[in-house]
Amino acid sequence: MENERSFQGDARRRRVRRLKRMIVLTALMWMILPVGLSIVLFGKVRALNGQLVETQGYLQRMEEAIARQEQAAGEEPPPEQLSRKEVIVTAPVAGADGQSEDVSAVEPEAAHKVYLTFDDGPSKYTEEILDILDIYDVKATFFVLGKENEYSIEMLKEIAERGHTVGMHSYSHKYADVYRSVDDFSADFYKIYSYILENTGIQSICYRFPGGSSNTISDIDMHVFADFLAEHEIEFYDWNVSSGDGGSVLLDVDTLVQNSTRDIARHETSIILMHDAASRSTTVEALPQIIESILAMEDTVILPITEDTTPVHHIH
Repeated sequence: MENERSFQGDARRRRVRRLKRMIVLTALMWMILPVGLSIVLFGKVRALNGQLVETQGYLQRMEEAIARQEQAAGEEPPPEQLSRKEVIVTAPVAGADGQSEDVSAVEPEAAHKVYLTFDDGPSKYTEEILDILDIYDVKATFFVLGKENEYSIEMLKEIAERGHTVGMHSYSHKYADVYRSVDDFSADFYKIYSYILENTGIQSICYRFPGGSSNTISDIDMHVFADFLAEHEIEFYDWNVSSGDGGSVLLDVDTLVQNSTRDIARHETSIILMHDAASRSTTVEALPQIIESILAMEDTVILPITEDTTPVHHIH
């Protein structure tokens, strides 16, 4: 009997000790949880502040670049408190001699106007593409990304100096980031805009959405982003002719030529989608045949995108 009472007493003491430990652990958890949440929130606030500072820095550099450009032309610099919308004005495009030309020049009349456009560059093939375009004396449009390495910046300048149109294709091309919110889209937009301005002196006036305006990635209605561009006097350009070189399969030259030329006769304006990317070697190989086929068509011209270009929109 005494052993039984001793055993029961020991059991009660063990239960009490376990209960005390549970109470202590619960109290500690409730003490630590708010501290942990505070640390997480503090980290997010610092990250947001960093993004804000970065965006402000880009805007400041963009305004300074515009001021320098206007002062060099003998004009008065813009007001110190220049609004974002006022910053974005008609863009000059560098001519073949390196001098800027007015992109508002009237396009030549033709029954069929064709615009060769290259997304995702600069790449290792950019110079080869430019050399091919020079051989045929045609101008194209390059919708570029924000690549900060020395080679890419050199190629970006080369695109402009050879008289081609420089368009924006987002800075990062990361769908989840670009289309997360209007604020994120805005931040990315100002980064690619200022990237082009700082390295070429060009105030780009044309934009191509990553995936096009009809992409199914964005959870936000693409009209919202289109309205943002319109408010800043930026036109976006989709395409109505696709070479097909944007897929996961590397297409052969004959297929690329056929895809790029077969529907031109159906359109007054044909905007052809191609890619200036390291994985698209056959696009470079097909380009001479594509150009020759187009130039051989009756009453057809190849042009760079300008303010006079009729845009192609997938959304209306």
